[in-house]
Amino acid sequence: MSDSKKMDIEQIRADFPILHQQVNGKPLVYLDNGATTQKPQVVIDALANYYRTTNSNVHRGAHTLSDQATQMFEDARITMQEFLNAEKSEEIIWTRGTTESINLVAQTWVRSNVKPGDEIIISGMEHHSNIVPWQMVCEQTGAILKVIPVLDDGSLDYDGYLKLLNDKTKFVAVVHVSNALGTLNPVEDIIHEAHKVGAKTLIDGAQAVAHWDIDVQALDCDFYAFSGHKLFGPTGLGVLYGKEALLNAMPPYQGGGEMILHVSFEKTTYNVLPYKFEAGTPNIAGAIAMAAAVDYLNSLDRIALAKHEDSLLARANELAAQTDGLRLVGTSKNKASVFSFLIEGTHPHDVGTLLDQQGIAVRTGHHCAMPVMEQFDIPGTVRASFTFYNTLEEVDALFKAIEKVKMFLL
Repeated sequence: MSDSKKMDIEQIRADFPILHQQVNGKPLVYLDNGATTQKPQVVIDALANYYRTTNSNVHRGAHTLSDQATQMFEDARITMQEFLNAEKSEEIIWTRGTTESINLVAQTWVRSNVKPGDEIIISGMEHHSNIVPWQMVCEQTGAILKVIPVLDDGSLDYDGYLKLLNDKTKFVAVVHVSNALGTLNPVEDIIHEAHKVGAKTLIDGAQAVAHWDIDVQALDCDFYAFSGHKLFGPTGLGVLYGKEALLNAMPPYQGGGEMILHVSFEKTTYNVLPYKFEAGTPNIAGAIAMAAAVDYLNSLDRIALAKHEDSLLARANELAAQTDGLRLVGTSKNKASVFSFLIEGTHPHDVGTLLDQQGIAVRTGHHCAMPVMEQFDIPGTVRASFTFYNTLEEVDALFKAIEKVKMFLL
């Protein structure tokens, strides 16, 4: 590891001010990173400094603050291009989040390119944001939605996927990492096989970008979507990567300012990429703060951090094996640091409430993945999701708290 990169977890934790507080009289153990990650001080500062010193609308401004804001905003786009290894900055579209990014693709490229009888493939472990938009497009176009089965361990039925592919397949949209199960899908292979039948692909990377480097050119995906708030950045901001040729061929998603070159009552001429898809005043402060989050990540040894996250999940699995009445949901060999479980004889919400009373923040419920919950015949799970600022001691604290929950509920 170079001298410029840090690995000391306590030093890293010091960068996140929210972690150093008590909740319900107990030290906060924040294990809800799959829902949203916490923000390092540099991101908070970037957000505040923009509003304190540079607040102005971008593009077309005739004054210094606007010039400065525009430069910072477009520099942030370049930062995201480099982060994803996109070929051009024009392939980076700012959105409000993963959900809007998926809907944008669904209502532009897909809606314009599918016809009755064409097929769209998703998987059985998708977040609702990668289910409902495709159902809507199928209703609008007469296309047919096909679903890749999920195996009992929570992994994708890859052979089942291959059987679904045919010359009617026009689009494949799958999650990189399941938010409910933690399953890491073989997206590079999924993309390669989809391209063999001429289908385009979208990868929902919301749960992946915080854990590993993403190289969209190596993946060869047609679209990749994620949210800033799950990558230690601000809420209300997302990124859609798309191949330039596809983005150029797509109609605009929304109409209004910024996405136009010329407007008359007879005809409107649309702007060039990426602005064609960025109608209205963008989340300028969010983009600038997102760049700060990526710069922060780049200051760390991400390979070492990933190994640390693996150790957290390994400790959780080790302790789970020693805990009577605990059922794991999602046991694929390839997964991110998502630990979903049930305690026999209890409801997930009751468990989550009692964990919160001990200062431990987890997520409970169906995690916006109701179909996979129905497959496992459960109402939901308790989900502890780890990231690099979590510690082995916090995993131990979770299981000590689980024992207290069992004493109270059983």
